[in-house]
Amino acid sequence: MTIRRIMPDIKVDAEEQMATSRDFYGLLGFEEVMHMGWMMTMASPANPTAQISFFTEERTAPVVPDLSVEVEDVDAVYAQVVASGAEVVRELRDEEWGVRRFFVRDPNGRVVNVLTHLPAGRTSVRDDVGDQP
Repeated sequence: MTIRRIMPDIKVDAEEQMATSRDFYGLLGFEEVMHMGWMMTMASPANPTAQISFFTEERTAPVVPDLSVEVEDVDAVYAQVVASGAEVVRELRDEEWGVRRFFVRDPNGRVVNVLTHLPAGRTSVRDDVGDQP
């Protein structure tokens, strides 16, 4: 199983806090790479897998996760997690911004967003067989 990156997710109270966070983490060398209004991701220009995200809310899940783990095969990881009996907080599904993900609660009560980026131009794992969600 290949882990591609691990990223902390930080809940903020308002978009103003995102701006303050962007300014602060900019001092550490991070640059904004994605902003969807309710979430913002910053990354190191020298090492794009070094990232941190800020959320005012989670629009497609019941909670803001504590961290995100990008894996090579999210379906295989999901099957292992379900078989283990761990608490799935949000079922596996494709997102319109090009990721497939699920949320699971770790033994410490932290919520982990486990994801895989879909290939460029695809918004669903079913795109390759013509079955749109």
